[in-house]
Amino acid sequence: MKPKRHRTFLQWCRRYISLSLVAITGALAYIMFFTEKSTGETYRYTRKVEQLKAQLKSEQDSLEYYKRLNKNVYTSVDAMEQVVRENFHMQRANEDVYVVERVSR
Repeated sequence: MKPKRHRTFLQWCRRYISLSLVAITGALAYIMFFTEKSTGETYRYTRKVEQLKAQLKSEQDSLEYYKRLNKNVYTSVDAMEQVVRENFHMQRANEDVYVVERVSR
């Protein structure tokens, strides 16, 4: 019977790992983690896009509100009076206006 040979780690590496495998693995690691299109950068860009889409939706809702308000102001005298009274605190000659403001702490 032949005795079992114990292989060292270095011998195992020489047999199963080639220089081309190390080079390809190194190149993939460099591309995935250290270039402009790395996974971290892609994740940050995706998050930023989602934030900007949410902001755009919010701004779009505000735009629609002000478009409707503008249309109402030009078509209705009552709507114009309401906007002027609420936003500019204007009053008629025989009335008092009380402005209540919230104080944040």
